[in-house]
Amino acid sequence: MIERINTSQRMSKIVKHNGVAFLCGQVGEGATVAEQTRECLSRVDALLDKAGSSREQMLQAIIWLSDMADFGEMNDVWDNWVPAGFAPARACGEAKLARPDLKVEIIITAACSA
Repeated sequence: MIERINTSQRMSKIVKHNGVAFLCGQVGEGATVAEQTRECLSRVDALLDKAGSSREQMLQAIIWLSDMADFGEMNDVWDNWVPAGFAPARACGEAKLARPDLKVEIIITAACSA
């Protein structure tokens, strides 16, 4: 069974299947990549909770930065957010994001309650 949560014509915020939650990409507001990353991860926390999951159950993270020069600043926030010993498999790359003011987008896949 596939469960879709907060679904619109364009996308679902969460799709659950076989005990795995796929979260849509999250962005945040703020002038700096650190501010945007903090807000983005706060939104990830809310979606993980809604999916019946948590940071400790993350399987994979895909991070897009609008400029790889922000890699260190984003990682400072990320490293403080990820629980010790529970880091997911991760990729990070540079991409043109949906709006010029966006600096980071994070996509999470996590184990969840079925």
